[in-house]
Amino acid sequence: MNYELYMGEALAEARRALARGERPIGAVAVVDEAMVGRAQDRVVEMNDPTAHAVVVALREAARRLGRQRLGDATIFTTLEPCAMCVGALLESDVEAVVFALPDREDGAAGTVLQLAQHDALRRRLRVVSGIRRDEAEELFASVTAARAG
Repeated sequence: MNYELYMGEALAEARRALARGERPIGAVAVVDEAMVGRAQDRVVEMNDPTAHAVVVALREAARRLGRQRLGDATIFTTLEPCAMCVGALLESDVEAVVFALPDREDGAAGTVLQLAQHDALRRRLRVVSGIRRDEAEELFASVTAARAG
């Protein structure tokens, strides 16, 4: 699987989110080398605290595939998923999550807490991190700079 390519698609979604005033978080769901879901944070737009890019991408993938279990899916996202998103990934039976940038405040795939591969849970996610990290850092740095300016 071409991690660079799919993370590029997640980064494109993140740029769209940033242009709309959302956090620069994008996600794509991939099954058998095909993108079956793509999303960006829509928390502000939808006034919905659960409208994180990962959750929205899962919803789209499940709808498109006509099934709730996504055991053959890999989710690519610009920022390490939070506990809610990792929980949704686990409940969906997603195979793997690939993220660009660790989330040092809310990351639940190993940075703040390890929910993705927790020994007490019956499901586990394969986790890959650091793919196109520099580009994701630039996006988040632009948000920080804009807030400081």
